Amino acid sequence: MCRVPFEPLSYQDFPESRETSAGMRSVPMDPHAVGVEFFPDVVYARRDGLPLHLQIFVPVMHQQEERCWPLVVYVQGSAWRKQEIHRHMAPLERIAARGYAVAVVEYRPSDVAPFPAQVQDAKTAIRFLRKEAAAYRIDPERVAVMGDSSGGHTAVLVGLTAGQPLLDTPDLGEFSCAVRCVVDLYGPTDISRMCQRPSTMDHVSPASPEGRLIGGYDVLQHPDRVAPTVAMRYVGTAPLPPFLILHGNKDRLVPFHQSLLLYEALRDAGHEALFYRVEGADHGGPAFFAENVLSIVCDFLGRAMK
Repeated sequence: MCRVPFEPLSYQDFPESRETSAGMRSVPMDPHAVGVEFFPDVVYARRDGLPLHLQIFVPVMHQQEERCWPLVVYVQGSAWRKQEIHRHMAPLERIAARGYAVAVVEYRPSDVAPFPAQVQDAKTAIRFLRKEAAAYRIDPERVAVMGDSSGGHTAVLVGLTAGQPLLDTPDLGEFSCAVRCVVDLYGPTDISRMCQRPSTMDHVSPASPEGRLIGGYDVLQHPDRVAPTVAMRYVGTAPLPPFLILHGNKDRLVPFHQSLLLYEALRDAGHEALFYRVEGADHGGPAFFAENVLSIVCDFLGRAMK
């Protein structure tokens, strides 16, 4: 019996097989192809009796196993309730295939912990990912935060307050939660003004998503509880990362006006902000991961995280 000896050769030194057979075809390997490796259910913290998880996608390229990638921390929207954490996994994998590590953050739902728990959790997740950057081939100097709907609200507040001792915890405090840019997909920005525009959802009562966010109170009757949740409150003259805002002008749940408020506050304070009205788009859906919108997002990320 003949045995082929095992030799620990490098890829470069390993011989190509030139064997062939009638009818066999060849196709060239694309050395620039990007694959995606998936790390599911990574626990980054335990709070209020709950393990909080990350779903992490990391790009992979041929012969570049140690390459580090810029990171997009994605906060999945849920009306601040329990998230369907896998809802946008397929389109987020497409972002990873463009050369970004992507980590989907699970936060505490509002019926377990009201505001600011969701922002605190997202900041802790960013710190955890910086701490574990080497394990997941992340470039800790190039981190962005992105979110949709209530996750957009959370992402915006992370970007606005990362350099301040606000809406935060001391956990992993030796690591920064600062980000290079923020992508906000149709997020609320002032919950007390959502009822000022047409909507198909209750935004005021104690049982509404906004009421539950502030602990189960009527939004209009408790301005003191609402105030810390309002994004524009944190827009000042101190330096901020650039913002990309996208919102459909037929959004039935979060009025388009909410993104307009944030954009105008950022613009008027002299901060860098891009705002796209997605014509005819409702609250989320395929329009926000269509190729034209995805290209806008990835171009923005590329410029901000050079």
